[in-house]
Amino acid sequence: MPSLEEATQAIERYLRTDTFPLAIAVEGDPKKIPEKARRPKRDLGVSLSVCQGVSIARRYGWTMAMDADDLSCPIAQVAFGFETPTATYASGRLAEGMYAKDQAAAKRTEAAVAGIEPEASGTILIAPLARATFTPEVVAIYGNSAQIMVAVAASLFGKGGALTSTFSARADCAEIINRTRLTGEPQVILPCYGDRVFGQTQDHEMAFSLPFAQLDEFVLGLAGCHQGGVRYPVPNYLRYQAEYPSTYQTVMREFADRSD
Repeated sequence: MPSLEEATQAIERYLRTDTFPLAIAVEGDPKKIPEKARRPKRDLGVSLSVCQGVSIARRYGWTMAMDADDLSCPIAQVAFGFETPTATYASGRLAEGMYAKDQAAAKRTEAAVAGIEPEASGTILIAPLARATFTPEVVAIYGNSAQIMVAVAASLFGKGGALTSTFSARADCAEIINRTRLTGEPQVILPCYGDRVFGQTQDHEMAFSLPFAQLDEFVLGLAGCHQGGVRYPVPNYLRYQAEYPSTYQTVMREFADRSD
């Protein structure tokens, strides 16, 4: 397996992402939390959403460590096993009228969030992949749709087939981290509303996550796709003759007549 730095170099070479690819883990042992990791509540004086922590790591290059005290988002509190649903939460009130037309639809929306049980909870660690001092469980990459397309192709290069992902327009932190860990499969991520509002993810951005155990295969896939011609930036096909307005064509004929 390539080193974290070598894997980062490959991702940056073949995908040319604007922000750092990330290493992510859920760590249950307090002794394994990186000493220099920043905790939002302790070090920044604020509680954050997970998507804010992700954005800080991928834009600033910081290592973030987030547990219940650091999280401002109730969806993340439940999804990452720090809290169990209250009556209000379980009723679907968080989604009703915003993401769902009625309570029944809202409950289905909540049920679709990829959650982990309290006994599986732990500190969420997020760091630039090349700088991670912990063992990652998930690698996450943000990019535009063409970059994510190449990432999908690379993940399938060795085995073929297709990827299956889920989309709900909310709780993308649970999709990036929990869904990837639970399924053991790469995920295409549509950044959620909160990621855009609070994480300030831009309209052109998507994300892609894969299990850390598949990173070696992914890097080989990036090189293989590049060799095969599936590359970023996507080359434009330019070997064609343009058709111009009739007046332009008239002048071209006049040029030809002049040369006769």
